[in-house]
Amino acid sequence: AEKVLGYDLLALCLEGPRDALDRTQHCQPAVFVASLAAVEKLNHQRPEVVERCVAAAGYSVGEFAALVFAGALGFAEALYAVKVRAEAMQKASEAVPSGMLSVMGRPEANYKFACLEARKHCESLGIEDPVCTVSNYLFPDSRVIAGHLQALEYLQQNARKYYFTRTKMLPVSGAFHTRLMEPAVEPLAEVLKSIEIQKPLLCVYSNVDGKKYMHSKHIRKLLVKQVVSPVLWEQTMHSMYERKQGTEFPYTYEVGPGNQLGTILRKCNLKAWKQYRHVDALKDEEAAET
Repeated sequence: AEKVLGYDLLALCLEGPRDALDRTQHCQPAVFVASLAAVEKLNHQRPEVVERCVAAAGYSVGEFAALVFAGALGFAEALYAVKVRAEAMQKASEAVPSGMLSVMGRPEANYKFACLEARKHCESLGIEDPVCTVSNYLFPDSRVIAGHLQALEYLQQNARKYYFTRTKMLPVSGAFHTRLMEPAVEPLAEVLKSIEIQKPLLCVYSNVDGKKYMHSKHIRKLLVKQVVSPVLWEQTMHSMYERKQGTEFPYTYEVGPGNQLGTILRKCNLKAWKQYRHVDALKDEEAAET
């Protein structure tokens, strides 16, 4: 990774500084590499799990790791694509004061209507063509809304009006998975054109539509589209775990930093979550369990 990136990623992950690691251009390669390091650890500890794996999915940049795991992309080439993607998204986010707001809502919350009113508020402030839209579908009653900062501030101030029970600004520098990321599309498309992409050896589900990738052309197209499209994670969970009544649920492993995807799985499908494990590249799971 150090050769591809041109800096010491391991030292940055282990020693910081934290604010440098939080920057999009460093954070995305770090998540990608740490996820695949956790796969290696799982393969070392329980090779049968990796051998029997039937499907994979990755959240946002994690989709690149899922495709490497499935044999569709090579590690070094995928990391280079992630580097280009991260730097282009960092640049795009610096162009407009924007961000992402995590929202928990009551069942009657209408996120689209709230975003529409937030855009109207921005227009009243003189912002031309404002952006405020759902950028991540996490689980029932939970969304991430992204766009101009003024729109997100408006939603926080009027949370009760829209039946939002909790709002929290995310520690990111831009409105990812919205059209404010359009400047990042071309650089990523260019680098993906130069990379060899194979048909995945197992099912990999796309963030863009929650469906399985079919072939290499499909992967190229949707990885680019993903940058400016909402992450349909809740819908992906339903696609992956859809099965006939009485059929057992498979084991699920979250590989990489943090266990947020496990938390989301629990809210989307409690039965599937009962077979869930988390594998971190650094932590000693045995010690953690005893």
